[in-house]
Amino acid sequence: MAKAGESMERLLEVMRKLRGPDGCPWDREQTNESLKSDLIEEAYEVIDAIESGDKSLLEEELGDLLLQVVFHSQICAEAGQFEFHQVADGISEKLIRRHPHVFGDVQVSGSVDVLQNWDAIKKAEKGRGEKPASIVDGIPKHLPALQKAHQVQKRAARHGFDWEHLDDVFDKLHEEIDELKAAIAENSEAEIQAELGDLLFSAVNVSRFLGYNPEELLNQNIKKFIRRFQSVENKVHATGRDFRDFTLAELDRFWDEAKAEE
Repeated sequence: MAKAGESMERLLEVMRKLRGPDGCPWDREQTNESLKSDLIEEAYEVIDAIESGDKSLLEEELGDLLLQVVFHSQICAEAGQFEFHQVADGISEKLIRRHPHVFGDVQVSGSVDVLQNWDAIKKAEKGRGEKPASIVDGIPKHLPALQKAHQVQKRAARHGFDWEHLDDVFDKLHEEIDELKAAIAENSEAEIQAELGDLLFSAVNVSRFLGYNPEELLNQNIKKFIRRFQSVENKVHATGRDFRDFTLAELDRFWDEAKAEE
């Protein structure tokens, strides 16, 4: 713990110097607003590092992400709003408060109980006004839509609002497909958009019900498509002809070859 404290204090001091009068012009110009995209980018780079299996890269990317926390905290400290130690103390207190089965005398039988307790405690914390806090409050509005749909459904499911059987989920999916076809037949743009949204939401439900994260599945599928499409491109380039000179049937044959090669 002493080593961790020394390392953290060193990072904080480096950040204070970078933001100081004799520091870096670029760092001194930054604001919480200007750093928003950097924070998101660093978080995604951590995910890329995890998926790569390269622990040295993960160590580096976690450092970059930690820098963002320190950077934002320093900006707020300079404005007299809060300091880094308050951020750290705040999350420590929240973890203790929301883990009464570890730091208190609450008994749980497994992770399902843990999540339900977490939601109940969070709801009590957020709902101290006249109106009770919603189960689906607090989901970041800037999450990618697929991930946000997954989180909304998970929250509702933890409180009993869920299908009982996989067949029910598929029935709903097929229902949404039929409703989309009907909207297309009626040529109603507003209805088409609404039904297509419902279909996507139902597809997320199938993924969640089966225990998969749809964001991860779609990203895997995108990577697979890119890999196979680039193989098709290579086959086209090898002929010395232009991509547009090939028929769809010829390109499909290259696609099938790319699949077979995998």
